Amino acid sequence: MSDLRADISLLNFDGLNPRMLDQSPHRLGSVGVIGMGYVGLPTAVEFHRAGFEVIGMDVDAKRLAAIREGLVDSVSASPDELLDAVNGDGFFLTDEIARVAGADVVIVCVPTPIDSAMVPDTTSLKEACRQVVTHAREGQTIILTSTTFVGCTRSYLAGPLEDRGFRIGRDVFLAFCPERINPGNGTTGLDQVPRIVGGMTPECTAAAAAVVDRITPSLFPVSSPEAAEMAKLVENTFRAVNIALANEFADAARVLEIDTNEVLQAAASKPYGFMPFSPGAGVGGHCIPCDPHYLLWQLRSERVQSPVIDQAMAALASRPVKVVDRAIDLLGQNLRPIRGSRILLVGLAYKPGVEDVRESPALAVAALLRRRGAIISAFDPMVSRLVQDGNGDVIRNGNPPDPDDVDMAIAFTVHPGSDYEWLKRMPLVLDTTYRLDSSPQVVRL
Repeated sequence: MSDLRADISLLNFDGLNPRMLDQSPHRLGSVGVIGMGYVGLPTAVEFHRAGFEVIGMDVDAKRLAAIREGLVDSVSASPDELLDAVNGDGFFLTDEIARVAGADVVIVCVPTPIDSAMVPDTTSLKEACRQVVTHAREGQTIILTSTTFVGCTRSYLAGPLEDRGFRIGRDVFLAFCPERINPGNGTTGLDQVPRIVGGMTPECTAAAAAVVDRITPSLFPVSSPEAAEMAKLVENTFRAVNIALANEFADAARVLEIDTNEVLQAAASKPYGFMPFSPGAGVGGHCIPCDPHYLLWQLRSERVQSPVIDQAMAALASRPVKVVDRAIDLLGQNLRPIRGSRILLVGLAYKPGVEDVRESPALAVAALLRRRGAIISAFDPMVSRLVQDGNGDVIRNGNPPDPDDVDMAIAFTVHPGSDYEWLKRMPLVLDTTYRLDSSPQVVRL
């Protein structure tokens, strides 16, 4: 893996214990991962692959059952590889937090969503941290990976641990190491992405780095958990702002009758000063729609304005409305009212190659269209479970329909390896992916 001593010495940390950097997975013993979701599960698989005994904990018994049967997404493993790990030696699943308490390393990977008012909901994170503190023992390394507000590691873990009498950096070792998982990316695995580590003390940084170093090609230590927490928020806020800007460029290009993709590809030919982002129907998943709001929420409490971030998030949130308006306009041009129109949603997952529908713009569009009286169905070969729209109504997801049974298809997500030739036979297609070939029937957003 990385040259850990060189990485850390570049940042002039004092007081590192070099013996921590020489520990093998077997000497480190076991890793307990709290939360077996889209971050925790691949994290657990990677640590098991690196030779650790792993205890994966989740409060959702159905999720654990699905993992045991290999019926879930995992960035780090195919279904067969996941089954081999779960059913092999040294990989345990439990819904009891007390079993994780015995691990040498505890990693917190629970969700950090926002509520309907765009306010961070740290309920699960706060409870997980409370349990970690309750069951903490001397010698443990505790690593928080969940994206959260700046100061969370100190507030939810360091303070309560000290209240219990633990000396941070001597009795227990505490750090923030943000997750960097990109679902659906088949070219860059979890073990190929550098990781940031920010410990409460230099000894904490070294202890956490010695663990994370086993599953990453390189480490970037920072001076504190707060610096690591902020770095994660900056990463996803940067993406949010630039996607919002790409959407504006796409809207401008349509008005000016210029091909959006041609313009973006041309701009991307510059080898410096430009990074391409793709326009679309909005943003989904658990990062871009949520993470910037943790920063905005905290800054508002400090009476600090962030107009660029604020406007970008508002624009992304309103993007599904633009999709609906465009769909109504196109149907009107074809002399069809929105009420009673049969509209097929192509893709319910928020991005290609995944089955994750969290915060997917397709769900928001489905709810808005139904309020206008449209009849909604869907086709997404990656999504097998029951899916509800933004109003809580079930979306019927099945095989590609007969073109005669559809008035308009709206393309949100086109999965690799799936056949979409039948889309060419649809009477009208609104392409929000900007990836379909344009034709008289296929119109971009």
